[in-house]
Amino acid sequence: MVKITKEAALLYHSQGKPGKIEVVPTKPYRTQTDLSLAYSPGVAEPCLEIQKNPHDAYKYTNKGNLVAVISNGTAVLGLGDIGAMSGKPVMEGKSLLFKIYAAVDAFDIEVNEKEPDKFIEAVKAIAPTFGGINLEDIKAPECFEIERRLKEELDIPVMHDDQHGTAIISAAGLINALEVAGKKIENARIVVNGAGAAAISCTRLYCSFGARKENIIMLDSKGVITADRANLTEQKREFATTRTDLHTLAEAIKGADVFIGLSKGNILTKDMVRSMADRPIIFALANPVPEISYEDAKDARPDVLMSTGRTDYPNQINNVIGFPYIFRGALDTAAKAINEEMKMAAARAIAELARRPVPDIVNRAYHVRNFTFGPDYFIPKPVDPRLITEVSMAVAKAAIESGVARKEITDWKAYRQHLRELMGQESKFTQNLYDTARLSPKRVVFAEGTHPTMLEAAIRAKEEGICHPVLLGNDVAIRRMAAEMELNLEGVDVINLRDDAQNERRMHYARILAEKKQREGYTLQEAVDKMYERNYFGMMMVETGDADAFITGLYTKYSNTIKVAKEVIGIKPGYRHFGTMHLINSKKGVFFIADTLINRHPDTEALFDIAKLSASTVRFFNRTPVIAMLSYSNFGTDSIGSPAAVHEVVARMQEAYPDLAIDGEMQVNFALDKELRDEKYPFTRLKGMDVNTLVFPNLTSANASYKMLKLMAEEIEVVGPIQMGLNKPIHFTDFESSVRDIVNVTAVAVIDAIVQEKIDAQ
Repeated sequence: MVKITKEAALLYHSQGKPGKIEVVPTKPYRTQTDLSLAYSPGVAEPCLEIQKNPHDAYKYTNKGNLVAVISNGTAVLGLGDIGAMSGKPVMEGKSLLFKIYAAVDAFDIEVNEKEPDKFIEAVKAIAPTFGGINLEDIKAPECFEIERRLKEELDIPVMHDDQHGTAIISAAGLINALEVAGKKIENARIVVNGAGAAAISCTRLYCSFGARKENIIMLDSKGVITADRANLTEQKREFATTRTDLHTLAEAIKGADVFIGLSKGNILTKDMVRSMADRPIIFALANPVPEISYEDAKDARPDVLMSTGRTDYPNQINNVIGFPYIFRGALDTAAKAINEEMKMAAARAIAELARRPVPDIVNRAYHVRNFTFGPDYFIPKPVDPRLITEVSMAVAKAAIESGVARKEITDWKAYRQHLRELMGQESKFTQNLYDTARLSPKRVVFAEGTHPTMLEAAIRAKEEGICHPVLLGNDVAIRRMAAEMELNLEGVDVINLRDDAQNERRMHYARILAEKKQREGYTLQEAVDKMYERNYFGMMMVETGDADAFITGLYTKYSNTIKVAKEVIGIKPGYRHFGTMHLINSKKGVFFIADTLINRHPDTEALFDIAKLSASTVRFFNRTPVIAMLSYSNFGTDSIGSPAAVHEVVARMQEAYPDLAIDGEMQVNFALDKELRDEKYPFTRLKGMDVNTLVFPNLTSANASYKMLKLMAEEIEVVGPIQMGLNKPIHFTDFESSVRDIVNVTAVAVIDAIVQEKIDAQ
């Protein structure tokens, strides 16, 4: 964990534009017509429609995706009653989490009012603006009455996250921890240390899942809450025990199965932990100092199942795992409330997710090979991208089934896809790639079968139904690695190309290659030697029809791979060069960038081939190419170097392909801004068109551009590299490719093979 200093925290909040959030327009606003539609006179029309039908506010405004994060600052984090204004950074932070985790817009609203009735009236008065209300950092017992009243008197979801967020996440963790420990919740003896809003809500939810009140002991600052104590609040009385022999935490915890700490740091001792039942479960959730440290708990009882609220220890109880997705599901069904059924559905979905194999992105974020359900992993990590689909869908279904939804969702597959697109996890474009590949899955060879990323990508591609994988590499190492990563190799071919069992195949491939290259200095023995190399062997599998496509590149230098591809597969007739393209999928559409990998310093002949290949590849993806050939100058303003080369190639392309929309040389801002381009250069062949294909003058500019976009623009998706111009479907990755990157390229390779099969059949 990086130590957070006061100076760093203050600088983070103050540098640049103060605060953490801003308002961003969602509609065009640059022209007078845009402004007239946005405000007067156009805005009158939706106003009148909403007057006739108030529910149309969800149709014409942002109400359906807008949450208010409201606090009076009376119980801010671990800071206590610091006031509404002082709590504003926390509420801004909560609004930020809504946006980045579930694409929910949120306004922070600080109400300077401690008297519950007046606070309730203030919230009710502004409620028409919002689709949901997240109450935050309001002290007990006032928070119970405030939430109860607002839930009764408003027709939108209201949730006090300090209560229910902690309850939902800890309930999910408790369900799983009890399963790991081999215990049942109805039999578990539970000690809850703390009796504030979170503790009460947590305990209520545990009871909803089967915990028995007679097995629960709750403590506050005075000790065990017993039924004979005077002046108990209604909430404390709900969990008061009739036992009169228990007074202290040390007495209560003897023989307990579960300790839930929602109190203060360092109040649970090692001796107390030792007195608990076998395989004890400890949720020490006080922040930043837990009731007992992770180290002390493990030292006292190595068999303990431990959770804290901290990020630097396993099984963090973090509300961000819940509240963004709970509101997402509630908003998407225009729910009137967040009810018990929805909270339980969220907890079940979170618990179930932790039992499933963990995606690569989570393992990489925490620098581990593979999280596995068990003592050190029974709660999903906050970065798990599946939370938005699993939790939001569970909540939405519960809202519909329990009768609080005003909007029905009938196509759950489409809703899942919508959620993934919402967070940039997947787009319609990549989904279409997968769907097309699934129509006819092909046999795809993965060169580096012993690389964990490629191994997992091959398995994921098989699970997606887009290919039949073949892994090259040491079969013993691959099977051992698959077992360690808990990957299922069923249905996957593993070929150790150096095994004696492959002698006949190696010789067969060598003869074919030697005959093909005999007038280029190849001998049979040289060809035999090359068949011990994975790129030669794998490409020969494709060349001979033993496989349909080949994926390589995680280990091998590009220069060597390019050489092998030219030797074994060859370049398509009509071309002297081949190249690669990356697809940039953005909110402004899909853009094709070439050449991003192969040709370092292309001359005019290479650029001519790249331009032709780019047009062909864009059509391969069922789009009409509109090509800008780029440079640092526009239309002849510089007559030497790369501008001159691009200028010549554009002239040749326009002459050879008079119907193709291609022009240049031009700077990238003119390529992508058609108004600017058309105003300054009305003669261009691209007039009135939106460019979708950018051909760069050299490898440096193309490669740097797509990588910069990939890193700086979080909302875009990059697919590639996609090979252009080889005779067979040979596709490349690079050493920083993720599992998802490789699966995307695999889908493209399969489609390439499908097209190649149709061409061969003609």
